[in-house]
Amino acid sequence: MQLLISVAGPAEARAALRGGADVIDAKDPRRGALGPVSLHQLLAIRAAVGGARPLSVALGDAAAEHTLARAVAAAASLGVAFVKVGFAGVTSEARAGRLAAAAQRQVATDVATRLVLVAYADWRSAESLAPARVVAVAADTGAAGVLLDTATKRAPLFTVRSPALVGAWVAAAHVAGLFAALAGGLCGLDLARARSLGADVVGVRGAACVGGRTGPVSRARVAALRALAGAAPALRVPVGRGVLPQRDVELAEIVRGDDQVFHALRERA
Repeated sequence: MQLLISVAGPAEARAALRGGADVIDAKDPRRGALGPVSLHQLLAIRAAVGGARPLSVALGDAAAEHTLARAVAAAASLGVAFVKVGFAGVTSEARAGRLAAAAQRQVATDVATRLVLVAYADWRSAESLAPARVVAVAADTGAAGVLLDTATKRAPLFTVRSPALVGAWVAAAHVAGLFAALAGGLCGLDLARARSLGADVVGVRGAACVGGRTGPVSRARVAALRALAGAAPALRVPVGRGVLPQRDVELAEIVRGDDQVFHALRERA
């Protein structure tokens, strides 16, 4: 399982690199779960990371297709590995599909950049789509992966959503040909739990910082998290379709979830 560390600037990026992070994620924690950094900070983070690790960029929650397309194109022009897009405020699967398609069109011509769609465990509070619906949208639009996060940051992921449901969501993502990432107040034994549930990537901010998620990233804390995440395989970039090994995923035991999407995905597979 790979460790993604969210950073707000170049100094934090260097600390994350020295601590052993597998993926560096540009995100401003003061602006929410997917707060985008300024262009100035993104360029500085890009320079600090160089080609040492894949760079992921949070682009916020999608609102308008043309605005999202421009943001994706700008990030892709910097050679980032991943762009992350959420759907807070979007409750229509059809609308989310159109937004995701607008983003995917911008990365389709650039094989270096992959699209990741973000689902929220606290999706009702975020007025977003249920996590299973985001998996369906990602599969239909050709995204590379999905991330299950928390929007409000009031409680960690495994408090908001049971490990059984998280594991079912991860399995459904794999059946759909997507890589699955988990984030949302994860720390300590949460990382081992995420790995046991089959997550491909675990994303961390607060546990990597001194003084909480708005404090500075600590090299020592990142190193400790890297150890907790377990030995990662040799990094293969980009993570996603045709890159991760195929899994023999059995979903026969899934009898509950947000809706019937898990079962529909199994039929599709």
